[in-house]
Amino acid sequence: MTRTPAADRAHWERTADRLLLSVRPYATEHHALVNLPGVPSASGVWSDGLEGFARTFLLAGFRLRGADGADPHGIAEWYAAGLAAGTDPASPERWPTFAECNQAKVEAASIALALHETRPWIWDRLTDPVRQRVLDWLGLMVGTDMPGNNWVWFQGVTEAFARTTGGSWRQEDLDRTIALTDEWYAGEGWYSDGLTGGRHRNFDHYNGWAMHLYPLWFCRILGDAAPAGLLDRYRDRLRRFLADQRLLIGGNGSPLIQGRSLTYRFAALAPVWAGALFDATPLPPGETRALASRALDHFTDHGAIDERGLLTLGWHRPFRGVLQVYSGPASPYWASKGMIGLALPPAHPVWTADETPLAVEREDAVRTLTGPGWLLSTTASDGVVRVVNHGGDHADPARPFSDDPCYARFAYATHAAPETPADPTVARPAGDVPGPVDNSVTLLDAAGRPSHRRPLVRLSVDGASAVSRSRAHWPADGTWDPFGGPPTDHAEGPWITVGSALRGSVEVRVVRVDPAPGDPAVPEWPLRVGGWALAVDPAAAGPEEGTPVPDGASATARVAGRDGLVSLLTGVRGLPNAGVVSGRDANALGAASATPVLGSEGPVAYGTVYAALVHLGGGDPAPDALPAVTTRAEGAALVAEVAWPGGARDTVRLPDPAEAGTDADVPRRNPHRA
Repeated sequence: MTRTPAADRAHWERTADRLLLSVRPYATEHHALVNLPGVPSASGVWSDGLEGFARTFLLAGFRLRGADGADPHGIAEWYAAGLAAGTDPASPERWPTFAECNQAKVEAASIALALHETRPWIWDRLTDPVRQRVLDWLGLMVGTDMPGNNWVWFQGVTEAFARTTGGSWRQEDLDRTIALTDEWYAGEGWYSDGLTGGRHRNFDHYNGWAMHLYPLWFCRILGDAAPAGLLDRYRDRLRRFLADQRLLIGGNGSPLIQGRSLTYRFAALAPVWAGALFDATPLPPGETRALASRALDHFTDHGAIDERGLLTLGWHRPFRGVLQVYSGPASPYWASKGMIGLALPPAHPVWTADETPLAVEREDAVRTLTGPGWLLSTTASDGVVRVVNHGGDHADPARPFSDDPCYARFAYATHAAPETPADPTVARPAGDVPGPVDNSVTLLDAAGRPSHRRPLVRLSVDGASAVSRSRAHWPADGTWDPFGGPPTDHAEGPWITVGSALRGSVEVRVVRVDPAPGDPAVPEWPLRVGGWALAVDPAAAGPEEGTPVPDGASATARVAGRDGLVSLLTGVRGLPNAGVVSGRDANALGAASATPVLGSEGPVAYGTVYAALVHLGGGDPAPDALPAVTTRAEGAALVAEVAWPGGARDTVRLPDPAEAGTDADVPRRNPHRA
């Protein structure tokens, strides 16, 4: 939907006001706790009530700042009352301390940031006793231990605000936060959200809505007191990231459906808006607003806000498959970060320039994202963004883990979601949770259970091709989470090495399987390759999984999704069995879903190339648009040569595991969440 610049600003303001006003019926008497309906998080109802206050207060802060304090709905007074009650130790609405609830540290940062933005209209008008109580509550953050990920910035931002208002802060805390952030920078605009197993392995939307956002706001709060050169360093990194981020939002307005905390939805816009706010963007103003408005409309048009005006737990519809144990009824309001643009005045160029087409609509793009270890391809004809993942899985390489579908799949997109066939906040035996199917390369055990991938080892990311390896394993516990899941027994199998070349709508996926110590001399596991899962018409039906086809290696498996999308698998070598695996309430984009799969004829052969073409696009690929693939041995390595229509060529080299080696065991870092 195209709106004039003025109408677009008004639309954003109405949406923000609706979100703010709709939570008021669920607030306690003096507004300190906003107890939204739904299943509590693992932190409990008290924490969730604070979360409801803090995350909506963040949105209120942006709304008031951009309106220069104009406040027809009494936002400032409403939240000021909550601040007074929440910090009063004698109030029945008091907030938990950080010792009582660790999650309160997250919410403290939102409160501090909102107070900074609304200083003339809220902070300066609070009574002295209330201001002191706020500083006393925030001050408990000083010197506390913080998990080694984006959480360090909750301490940094909170202490920065306290420093500017006469509260408690500690230079050592700020220095540590800055130093860790530099350690986690993986280059080319990408941060790992902390280290896992001492490595950069944690790539997701936290790169934008936390690791870029908070350092810049830290500098904004401190002003001239910020360390010399720090703001410019962070601005340069964000500017570089946005050159990639502009290609990670699809023509449909959807961000990439990958990683944890997907229920924060349009919080993915935080770095886009921050680029404009901090003069750290390569995007012209019209493209900035076009990206933002397209994404906001994507979610509001697909039911992210329910009939009560509340953001639900899910992606489009309410859907628990994309949640984490820390997800509670107010968690989705981190989407407030996606409305940072409202902090800019109406006369700012992002609100006055005409929208321009998105980068993904103007031309096709192929890019190597070296930081996260992703290959990226966008196609202007359908606006689809695809990434192929050979670089990060949010898992420690020291031991096997159950696959988290939002990290361990080989590919992610803006128009297709990974299958998440269970509520990951509830522990379940492995037999109750279907294993990896979509965008996977698995071996099937005697019971037909697919192997898991995590942890992967990045072997190469170069040009339009990449290679990674993992050891097949079958967990006894089917529960997953971003930080690895509970310790459980695993049956281990052989090494699986997978290489990809990605251009246009097609990934060439090539596979070799090699024995690991203790494996039988003759392999006993069939190989299965899964394509893209698509939301489908519930009445749609496909062939049964494993149905053989007459043409052997030229087998194809196809799923026609909604909105004209097609997921197609074409066998190139060694995959003669084709089928479709159906899902029910397993996909964030629809209640019914389906995934095309190809399989080997009987057990896999060691040291042999298997290959398939994996397509996702707004229709079937033209036959003359598919690449030609030839394979050969090069010493112990297996090599696939890919010749694309138009003359581009890629070489995918699958080394022998003995030649390449594996990651050494390293100590595991303590995980946390937000």
